[in-house]
Amino acid sequence: MSKYDYDKSKEIGAQDYPFSALIMAAAKKADSVNFNKLDICFPEIIGELKERYHSPDGFTKNEKEQ
Repeated sequence: MSKYDYDKSKEIGAQDYPFSALIMAAAKKADSVNFNKLDICFPEIIGELKERYHSPDGFTKNEKEQ
């Protein structure tokens, strides 16, 4: 990690984004190895990301049925 990465993490942290949004954003930027690591550590979050990614409108199946 570089000083730039550390400084960016402070900027992002100051925005008070939800944790799940940060994990999803990290997964979108990750290579396949790191994506798989995130999937192992956060299977519910990554599962939802996959579901939303494959839905044309970004809604989950449950949200569509409501």
